[in-house]
Amino acid sequence: MILHSRILGEGKPLLILHGYFGMGDNWKTLGNKFAENFEVHLLDQRNHGRSFHSDEFDYELLVEDLHNYILHYNLEKVYLLGHSMGGKVVMLFAVTYPELVDKLIVADIGPKYYKPHHESILAALNAVNFSIHNTREKIEDVLKIYISELGILQFLLKNVYRKTKEQFAFRFNLQSLTENNSEVGEALPSFTHFDGETLFLKGEKSDYITSEDNPLITAHFSNSKIVTVKNAGHWLHAENPTQFFKEVVSFLG
Repeated sequence: MILHSRILGEGKPLLILHGYFGMGDNWKTLGNKFAENFEVHLLDQRNHGRSFHSDEFDYELLVEDLHNYILHYNLEKVYLLGHSMGGKVVMLFAVTYPELVDKLIVADIGPKYYKPHHESILAALNAVNFSIHNTREKIEDVLKIYISELGILQFLLKNVYRKTKEQFAFRFNLQSLTENNSEVGEALPSFTHFDGETLFLKGEKSDYITSEDNPLITAHFSNSKIVTVKNAGHWLHAENPTQFFKEVVSFLG
């Protein structure tokens, strides 16, 4: 099965991969700006957005999904941009299929292992019972019990849609994401390497990439640079889209 995507603009292909619980639509505003220079592909990864659902979920499978997508559209030497979980996918893709990647952009994630840390979000989502919580307000009220951060709340609510006239549902496959949550923190396998040009963008207020990670990043991506996006946390592309856009475009040339 081929991943769902929205394709904008024309030129050299730039494929954008969202993070955990996200979807390609989260990138619509930036995608439209990038589409002035590139053919932009906003992908929904498996178990997310409008793409297919599966009980199986790990980075090797996400890489194969991306590989199938690239072959399906006859793309070659693509630019890849991935945020958070999507960043892990594009890193693993680049070391697995380097011949298909021209340049790589990784947004606020490193190649290292991350401890599972989405428990409160998963608890919140699993507390929603769509047969009782049958309005957007009721769904939001349940999520608010667990999640105080407005940005995260709004981000998750974007996944709520009307499955039938009476019932709402989440676009992502909550059961599979809950069961496979430990997969999301997995490290890039040791001794894997991509020598193409790579840009790591990190949020100034985020602790996902620290200076201690620099040697590991260089070990995997010898032709890489790390740039800090000012006044931004983990959602750097949403919190400072102006600098984010500028850094990406100047890197891609």
